[in-house]
Amino acid sequence: MVWSFSKLSEENIKEITDLEKEMGITLLAFSDMVKAAELTDSQLKKINDLEDKLGMSLVAVQSK
Repeated sequence: MVWSFSKLSEENIKEITDLEKEMGITLLAFSDMVKAAELTDSQLKKINDLEDKLGMSLVAVQSK
């Protein structure tokens, strides 16, 4: 799958940064070519288990 990070304006960056601070999380912005994958509880657990094993975060996306 081909993807790229989104091109963000200064206003977009501020809005994202503000929400990150409010929620205590990090957000990743991708182009319109992908959306968050709809996962079952079982699939999410498998991803979480692999994240724990690898010591990294994974982002599940699918084509729009």
